[in-house]
This record gives sequence, C-alpha cells and structure tokens, in this order.
Amino acid sequence: MASEIERINPAGLHGTPGYHHVTVVPAGRTAYLAGQCPLDGAGNLVSDDLDAQIDQVAANVLAALAVVGTGPEDVVRTVIYVVTADRGVLGRVWDRLTTSAVGPAFTTASTLLGVAQLGFPGQLVEVDVTAALPAS
Repeated sequence: MASEIERINPAGLHGTPGYHHVTVVPAGRTAYLAGQCPLDGAGNLVSDDLDAQIDQVAANVLAALAVVGTGPEDVVRTVIYVVTADRGVLGRVWDRLTTSAVGPAFTTASTLLGVAQLGFPGQLVEVDVTAALPAS
C-alpha cells in the first residue's frame, strides 16, 4: 500500500520537520487505532520516565499495526499528545518518535499537541494513528 500513498507539501505552506501537510490515499480499507498509551501488556504504566513511555508507545503502535497486516510506512495520519506546555519537550518527543522503528509513520500528515493531562495517572504521551490497509 505504501507506494500508493501520496504525501504532499503544497507550495506556499511552511516547511515541515519531516511530516507532510497533505496525505492522499486511494479509496480502500483503513485502520483507526485507539490512542496508543505507554502501558505494558498487563495494563501497567511502564515508567514515569518520558523516554521509556515514548518507547512503549512506539512498540504498541507497531504491535497494533502488525495485527492488521501493515506497518508504519502505511500510516496516513498521526496525532501525538504530550503532557507539557514546553516546546522543547514537544520537540524531544517528536525527535524520539521519528527516529524510532515507527518513525516512517510520522512522515505523513501529523499533529503534535501539548495537553494538560491524559487518561492514565502518570501518563505523559499518547499517539493516535490511522493507516491505509492493503487490499484484501
């Protein structure tokens, strides 16, 4: 599917740090992942450390994509939520995610948000993902 996904940065829009303003996919099947949290398989928060939480979220995204037969290269939209008002922290999260195994997912239409809180006590990051699926 990845070869059929078109990523565009239109003339006249600002440059980006790796994502694209527009992602176009042919009509077909899509997968909408629930927000992936830094929880392990038993449902426990992995750590209060931001990097450890980012790494767990990336692993969870990969596992969720794999179950539907796709990978980060087929992601067409991401939203990253980070509990912070600090732009430096937002940049740190972006850098760690984009250099992780799930990094190709963030070359598509992406949004990075600082938020007041997330759903689990101590949770610092969450990633929402939409992927185009191969034809069945």
